[in-house]
Amino acid sequence: MKELKEIQVDQNKIVLKGNIVKGAIIPKVTSELDRDVSIQGETIIEGALYARSIEIIKGPLTVQGAVFTQAEIHVYNDVKEPIVFQKCVGSAGSIISQSNTCRTYLGADVNAKVVNLRNSYIAANVFADEIILENCVVLGGVFATKTLSLTNVVVGTFNSPSVSLGQQIHLLLPSAFSVEPFAFLPGTILVNHTISDLGSLMRGIPEKEKTGSIPLDPSKEEQRTVLVDDAGNTSVVRCISVVGKVLAADLLDLDKLQNHFLLTAGSLGAQLLKTYELGPDASGSQVLLTPETISEFFFKLLDGRITPRKLDGNFTIDELMSAYGD
Repeated sequence: MKELKEIQVDQNKIVLKGNIVKGAIIPKVTSELDRDVSIQGETIIEGALYARSIEIIKGPLTVQGAVFTQAEIHVYNDVKEPIVFQKCVGSAGSIISQSNTCRTYLGADVNAKVVNLRNSYIAANVFADEIILENCVVLGGVFATKTLSLTNVVVGTFNSPSVSLGQQIHLLLPSAFSVEPFAFLPGTILVNHTISDLGSLMRGIPEKEKTGSIPLDPSKEEQRTVLVDDAGNTSVVRCISVVGKVLAADLLDLDKLQNHFLLTAGSLGAQLLKTYELGPDASGSQVLLTPETISEFFFKLLDGRITPRKLDGNFTIDELMSAYGD
């Protein structure tokens, strides 16, 4: 790969193919504000990236700094190589990656007017007016100000005025929200993993007792909550939640599940100052928490290659007395 220490062009388009950029690609004069960037082959950018628009025709691509565009970031549908944005990605327009053959890794928050992603891993949160996610993993929350469509995803939580759900929806946190009634495609399956033993599943060892996933019935789980602010204004929010279902969870030491540790390490991504160990696997080898191993685990959960057992809600009076007795 050819090393570029300084970008010098006489036109409003930078074409990168087989390059390592030692530093950032950001405007230095007003005329460079409308500059486009085209990625047409293997490229590594070691700093931040700013452009009017970014098109990714062919990868692989790694951007180690923050990314922002005025118009759009577009990963072409026939891209097969991995696309990696290690830090936050934003656009005043749209962020689109609809390839069926490549995986896009976003290591921090994503913010745009329109976010349309497929086969993507987001280590933090997604913020946009309109969001469409398909076959994606989001360790944080998905927050849309207008509409949200989720199809076959793993997400921490979500909140939007209008929510459409399809295929399998895996929730990592107890509750998710919508203003309007939830729209479910026929056959939609909701599963909550708040007290699934994700740490043991990642290590490939037996799950702890009294842990497991909680199936949700889309037609019955919706709850209406009236919120009142300090001025007395009211608003109605609809919620899908397992909070009222997990009495047995109070009998469980949630810290031992390692779920919070796993999600926190994943959300930090490339910002981790060291590589942490989750613990030994079934063979005695340490399981390392890296962006690669964490993303691969959650895609296995999404694809059904790893399936947590269902929570057994049975408990004895003796267990209740031990947990709540004086």
